[in-house]
Amino acid sequence: MSIDTTEMAERNEVVIRVSGRLDFSRNTEFRAAYEGTAGEGTHYVLDLTGAQYLDSSALGMLLVFRNFAGGDSADIEIRVKDPNVRRILEIANFQELFQIP
Repeated sequence: MSIDTTEMAERNEVVIRVSGRLDFSRNTEFRAAYEGTAGEGTHYVLDLTGAQYLDSSALGMLLVFRNFAGGDSADIEIRVKDPNVRRILEIANFQELFQIP
């Protein structure tokens, strides 16, 4: 279980990779992954392809992240592999707030 951040300044892009569970116990680690980045105006890729579980607190953490990235003007793409993780995001209508291909 890890959360890693890669910044690509030349592309104005930040990739945050989450593996394992994303729940409240990882809140501090998740916030640290994006708080040191540029914020608004940056293209973020939240790579959840290694995540197997999200709970309701994780959904709240994603909303706080969205606010950090610019709120309604945030540019965040969420990549998902696990069908259960995708379903949780869809039930919460996160496709209306984030780019989820």
